[in-house]
Amino acid sequence: MSSDAPAGGDGNKLSPDSPVHSLMVPSPIVTRRTRTLSTCARATETQDIGTVKSFCRSKGHGFITSGETGADIFVHISDIEGEYVPLPGDQVQYKLCPIPPKFEKNQAIHVNIINFTPEVHLKWDCPNGDGN
Repeated sequence: MSSDAPAGGDGNKLSPDSPVHSLMVPSPIVTRRTRTLSTCARATETQDIGTVKSFCRSKGHGFITSGETGADIFVHISDIEGEYVPLPGDQVQYKLCPIPPKFEKNQAIHVNIINFTPEVHLKWDCPNGDGN
């Protein structure tokens, strides 16, 4: 992973007709802060690789498409590591953690961007959206 800041554009504007609007957000949303130690222990030890399908900084969540299965995996803002806000198309490395209470679905945790898209990526501490 390069330490240089990636270049490019916004990437968070989606059409109302976008298939991303049909993705299901878990309820309740489990964050890093509310996740129990026993749930953390269920996280897979292996790192998976996928591609960011969507991510909305203002909503605090998005989805990753698994490189292995093609499934859409929920990701919460609190589980994204590093200093840059992910954009659709970014390749990421992550672990899977089951979502309570039924543990039927997984969410991505310990998410790291490993290959940036060419668009400009904002840093988390950049509230004005212009990258400076």
